[in-house]
Amino acid sequence: MATINVLCIGDVVGATGCAMLAKHLDSLKKEYQADFVIVNGENSANNGRGITPKIAEELKAMGVDVITSGNHIWAKRDIYSFIAQHDYLLRPANYPNDVPGTGVGLFSVKGYSIAVINVQGRVFMREQLSCPFRAVESILTYLRDKTKIIIVDVHAETTSEKSGLGFFLDGKVSAVVGTHTHVQTADEKILPQGTAFITDLGMVGSYYSMLGMKKEPIIKHFLTQMPTRFEVETKSPVALYGACIEIDVTTGHACSIKRIQIIDEKVNVPEIGR
Repeated sequence: MATINVLCIGDVVGATGCAMLAKHLDSLKKEYQADFVIVNGENSANNGRGITPKIAEELKAMGVDVITSGNHIWAKRDIYSFIAQHDYLLRPANYPNDVPGTGVGLFSVKGYSIAVINVQGRVFMREQLSCPFRAVESILTYLRDKTKIIIVDVHAETTSEKSGLGFFLDGKVSAVVGTHTHVQTADEKILPQGTAFITDLGMVGSYYSMLGMKKEPIIKHFLTQMPTRFEVETKSPVALYGACIEIDVTTGHACSIKRIQIIDEKVNVPEIGR
């Protein structure tokens, strides 16, 4: 049985997350014999909101094959033209069709085609997007004759919406992985019809932080309800969370899913404008 291993890594937060990923990605690829790497990069800018062309190119140079995103994809205006020209950076597919970029990409790995779909949930999310369930269903019609190896990143707030999408797509895609909440869940599984699922991959960011951000301003906001400026935490230790999924290339079904957790006590975070 021929298989491929797909490494999926959760939301990379600021320069801290980028430095952690740069330090560990090569060794992770070797340890898990990863053939393909998907990273959510919508929080990788210096302030933890959005992504810049420079950072997208840096992630690609590190060995990332596809960068997914979510509700912060439009935070940096210089990404608008970049995403329209680079198919390895995805935005949620359930945005209107006339916005820049695309929510699905076809890529080659070991001679096989692999599709990556990015969608955003609607429950408790600010954006008024179309139904992610129907969006993926429509894309699968397009992919039907192209590949059976399909990974879906669902960027959503609630466990119910992510879980519902997992069961809705069970047997139709290889894996459904959740992002956005930055907290890795311990519910990785193979669903009954062969789709790998995890509610949230987690993040790449400072371990003693609140979702990768400095905790003091957030706690102050809770105490006072006054506006505060959130800042990316740059202190070590730094955590990296994700999952590795083994997929049968003939059926497109997942053979296994393994959670990944690394805590690094010393990561050098560059103090540069990003």
